[in-house]
Amino acid sequence: MSTVPAPRRRSFRRWFAALGWRHVVGIVVTAYAAFPLLYVLSASLDPSGTLAGSSRLFATIDFSNYRELFTDPSRPYGKWFVNTLVVGGVTAVGTVFLGALAAYAFSRMRFTGRRFGLMSLMLIQMFPQMLAVVAIFILMSTIGDVFPAVGIGTHAGLILVYLGGALGVNTYLMYGFFNTVPVSIDEAARLDGASHAQIFFGIILRLVTPILAVVGLLAFITATGEFVIASVFLTDPDQQTLAVGLFGYVSEQKSTNWTIFAAGAVLAALPVMVVFLALQRYIVNGLVSGSVK
Repeated sequence: MSTVPAPRRRSFRRWFAALGWRHVVGIVVTAYAAFPLLYVLSASLDPSGTLAGSSRLFATIDFSNYRELFTDPSRPYGKWFVNTLVVGGVTAVGTVFLGALAAYAFSRMRFTGRRFGLMSLMLIQMFPQMLAVVAIFILMSTIGDVFPAVGIGTHAGLILVYLGGALGVNTYLMYGFFNTVPVSIDEAARLDGASHAQIFFGIILRLVTPILAVVGLLAFITATGEFVIASVFLTDPDQQTLAVGLFGYVSEQKSTNWTIFAAGAVLAALPVMVVFLALQRYIVNGLVSGSVK
């Protein structure tokens, strides 16, 4: 009766050459990415007001900075938080809806100027939106004289600017994903008497849910963290978003509000984390599938 030889153990050198170095790289990258987050969280729990003495993480744990955020009458952090959620949520929903409509038209319909329109969307995205801040300010000031509800200092006007800036790249991103849906599905639905609206809302949107979730997440993150345009639009402290309002804590040359700023930044990251965790199962599928036909 023959015996099965015991499997030979790989040496540490072979294991490290095959797999071990990947673990080392993963640990280093994780530590590199996690340290700034831990540092900001530690600073938010430090009541000293400055970052000069924050050499040790979590040396002091005090929640006075978080209480200060909601008790300072000159800086309405609660209103900033609500304003950010409103602007970010409406921008995300509007971006997904308008981008999906445009992507469906470019993907399924053939019309004069279709190719030129697609190329224009790509060319426009080559120029950063902040280059047009002066033009946007003048334009919205003029529009505000006629329609004050969407002028300077309003959330509606800021949302319209965000929608216009994000429409091009998101439309092109969704256009690639829409092309992966077989056209035979549309043809079968049309044979049954379905219109374009019925096909779009009843069939296509359900099949492209991953890319809708990804675009909505990216739009929400961009809108909640944008500073340049929001600082130009929103001058009333009660109308400002978190990005603009928190800047007031550290705008002075020798500010002692850095730890309060850190506490506000920690709370500001919570909505993005919640939305990210809720949509994470769509992210990889949505980003990859749009480029594969």
